[in-house]
Amino acid sequence: MKKLLPLLIIFILLGITTLIFISIAKDEQPITIAKGNIEMKPLEFKIDFTNDPHCKMLIHNKKNSLEVATPSGKTWFFDEPACMVEWINDKSFKDSSKIWVYTMDTNRWIDAKKAWYGVTDKTAMHSGFGARENKIENSISFAEMYLRVLREETLANPKIRKKLLGE
Repeated sequence: MKKLLPLLIIFILLGITTLIFISIAKDEQPITIAKGNIEMKPLEFKIDFTNDPHCKMLIHNKKNSLEVATPSGKTWFFDEPACMVEWINDKSFKDSSKIWVYTMDTNRWIDAKKAWYGVTDKTAMHSGFGARENKIENSISFAEMYLRVLREETLANPKIRKKLLGE
C-alpha cells in the first residue's frame, strides 16, 4: 500500500491539473472573425468582447464600427473606418466584400460605401472619420475617406489635426 500511495498522489495531481487546463480552455476568448455569413449581412457582436484584427483593440462602441463580410462567409469586425481601410487594402477579396458601418446619426448598419464620413469626429483610433447615413457639412464620401486614410490624412496626424482643429 505504501508503494501505491505516491502513484495515487501523482494521479490525483495530474487529474486536478487536467481539470484546470480544460476549464481554462473552455473560457470564451474574444473573437476577431465570424464564419458562416454567406449572405454577407451585418452581424451582431459582443461589445468589449470582439477584437479589431488590425489594431488588436477590443471594440468598445458600436458607433463607427465596421464589418467586412466576404463571399466565403467570413466576417471581420473593426472599431473604426481607418482600421478597416488599412487592413483590407491589400486583401484579395477587397472588391468582392460587403462592408457595413454602424452610423452615428441613425444608429443602424448601412453599406459603408454609401455612408458619409465626418473628418473631425471622435473615433476609437482618433482618425476623425465618423460615419453617417445623412450627409452633413464638411462630410466626405467613402472613396475620399479611404484615400485620406491611405495618405495618413487623419486626425492622428498632427499636421492634419492642426489644420482641421487648430491644435
